[in-house]
Parts: sequence; structure tokens; C-alpha cells
Amino acid sequence: MAFTLSLIGGRWKPAILWALLRGRMRYSELKKTIQQISERMLSAQLRELEEHGLIERFVFPEVPPRVEYELTPLGRSMEGLLQQLSDWGIITGQLPVNKVK
Repeated sequence: MAFTLSLIGGRWKPAILWALLRGRMRYSELKKTIQQISERMLSAQLRELEEHGLIERFVFPEVPPRVEYELTPLGRSMEGLLQQLSDWGIITGQLPVNKVK
């Protein structure tokens, strides 16, 4: 458990991975999808996910430069886990606040 959380723990990493389940995305598309994340935090989280081998970064030699991100097979293997987290959040979010303890 601790190892998994060290890779995907935090507020933003699961949201980034969830968004990338749809397929390859540009930085700007990720920023629009995850609206509350700052540019600095998005960049840092993408860098960490790349270092852990969960996403791959593609840089295209264009002007202006185009950068896209995609899940690696290791990142895609987390789809079931991310779906369960999403389902749990939906179910628990429907409970009255005082019942969730």
C-alpha cells in the first residue's frame, strides 16, 4: 500500500492519471480538464509521474513547441484502481456528511 501511495498519492496525481485514461493529451488540455490545479503544480506532478514510469512525455520539434502526455502500460494498469476510487467517491459523496466518519 505504501509503495502505491508513494507513486499516486496526493490531490492531483489520480486526477491526472484519470484524465489520461482517455488517451494522449496536450499540457493545455490537461490544464483545462483539471481546472483548479496551478501550472506549477501540474508541471511538478507530471514530472513525478514521468519519473515513476506511469506516463510518457512526447515533445514535438515545432514552433511553438508541442508537448503531449500519455499513460505507459504501467500507468494504464492502474485503470481498475482508479475506477474503484472514482466509484467509491461517487457512492460516499451521496451519503449525508455526518454519516461519513
